[in-house]
Amino acid sequence: MNELDSLLAYFDLEKLEENLYRGRSLDIGTGRIFGGQALSQALKAAYLTTANQNVHSLHAYFLREGDCDKPVVYEVERARDGRTFSNRRVSAIQNGKPILILSCSFQKFEAGFEHHKPMPDVPRPEELTEKTLIPGDKIKHLSPRMRRTLTTQGPFEFRFVDDVDPFDREPKEPIKRIWFKARFPLDADQAMHRTLLTFVSDFHLVSTATLPHGVSYLDPKLQFASLDHAMWFHRPFNIDDWLLYDCDSPSASEARGFATGHVFDINGELVASTAQQGLMRLWDKPE
Repeated sequence: MNELDSLLAYFDLEKLEENLYRGRSLDIGTGRIFGGQALSQALKAAYLTTANQNVHSLHAYFLREGDCDKPVVYEVERARDGRTFSNRRVSAIQNGKPILILSCSFQKFEAGFEHHKPMPDVPRPEELTEKTLIPGDKIKHLSPRMRRTLTTQGPFEFRFVDDVDPFDREPKEPIKRIWFKARFPLDADQAMHRTLLTFVSDFHLVSTATLPHGVSYLDPKLQFASLDHAMWFHRPFNIDDWLLYDCDSPSASEARGFATGHVFDINGELVASTAQQGLMRLWDKPE
């Protein structure tokens, strides 16, 4: 079983009863549930209650920290079923309390007007190489769980347009551009491709808001956590083909960082957009 197959197994949700599902939790090295996991599993639970429609937008709030050593129960409310659009509300529950609430809307394919913003002029993925996110001399300062995650090949390959060292305290423009794709071919329907994009969209987005401030999202003095997450799906795509994640942060204020993202396919088509807020609370000034 390769790394992508291992990730896909987490989306094989157990049906407990009508509209109620349970999913295993993934440890990405932080000791708490990765927001992208709860978000994408909640979307998968919603998909299990629909037919012949694909998600076109979702909006979620992260309410509590989740324990990655325990499963999550997903309760789906069928808010509306229409001929073209359907809406679902999902609560992700752990220890009897919601850790995430998701609202999502599904649509049957319909042709219409077409336009989109152009993709930024950046090097193509074949001109770049995959690099270690954390320099080797700094990995030793991380927890054993995090070191294991960062030194193990994951299900996605990332190629950064600009070198980004999370420990670099030199203030930078709040922009990140990253090519990414699944490492292995994925023979699946569009629902699974969109579910996996939901998972991976939580990587690298709101941390863009830390770049102008010379602080690392890995700094133990920084309380850093996702507050909400929104996505809009514009066009079909394949997660196992190269996609460009164009992230920027228009604002940070009142202990919150705000970031937006646009996802383009290799041909320059805009396939999805994202927006996210995260808590950025510095307990003390970095040394």
